[in-house]
Amino acid sequence: MEKTSQIISSLLLLAVCLILFTTTAGPKDETTIFPKGIELREGDLVFRLGRSMASHAITAADHNGNYSHVGIVVDSSGFLRIVHAIPDEHDFPGDVDRVKIDRPEIFFMSSRAKIGEVMRPINHQQAHIAAETALRIYQRHTLFDHDYDATDSTKMYCTELVLYAYDSAGLNLATGPLQKITFPISFEGYFPSAIHASPQLSSICVFQEF
Repeated sequence: MEKTSQIISSLLLLAVCLILFTTTAGPKDETTIFPKGIELREGDLVFRLGRSMASHAITAADHNGNYSHVGIVVDSSGFLRIVHAIPDEHDFPGDVDRVKIDRPEIFFMSSRAKIGEVMRPINHQQAHIAAETALRIYQRHTLFDHDYDATDSTKMYCTELVLYAYDSAGLNLATGPLQKITFPISFEGYFPSAIHASPQLSSICVFQEF
């Protein structure tokens, strides 16, 4: 009987140790660079510098930019979430490249982001309208635009989504001329830097992994 009790105690101790290990020493993907205490607002734009080869290709082609991706903050049933168009970030087996909605902590997972920034539009009403448009784009299950065709809104890539949402609110955030690359993809449009440079936006916070 005493030996049985010792075995049970040992098993319970092992279970506790496993729980502590998985909660304190989890995989890198479970960490985030998004700081606690930042209060996002509907319509805020969130920029990140990613870690993937595609992210490096974008920043290499975009000589004026420090970021490879951008999304927009929306109010989803009372919760602030980030709507963004991204390839190769699938949530489940069989998932497709599409417009997604993520918690800020997920958008800024350390496996996906080195540096992040939150920028806020000056006009709050336009921010609200743009956010509602972005949420509808997500809700209609919009696919990612691998053709990078800004004239076709049935599919969208990241900057196209943000610019389209703010155009619907009467605010053009694009700065400078259209940017064009032919390798490794054929692209003619705006990189995140063209939005980041808009005088209609103010920087709220810049952060990175330490």
